[in-house]
Amino acid sequence: MLFKLLFAPVTGIGWIAEQIQQRADTELDATENLSKRLLALQLAFDMGDIPEDEFEVQEEELLLAIQALEESKRAEAALEAEAEMD
Repeated sequence: MLFKLLFAPVTGIGWIAEQIQQRADTELDATENLSKRLLALQLAFDMGDIPEDEFEVQEEELLLAIQALEESKRAEAALEAEAEMD
């Protein structure tokens, strides 16, 4: 019990670090996934597997999703920077 109390700050910091790492991995995976889907879409269009109008619709959806994800990251970074200043 005494060891738990003594090492609580250390285990708490370790837990926070794990949470940050998991979130960073998830965000990286989301960005990477959208980029891969965009590349696959471009290849399908180049090979003639999908018509141009369908390509344009899907491309716009993917680009908007990538843009939204990047804006979300920037907003979170700004909030964290603001919180650190306080």
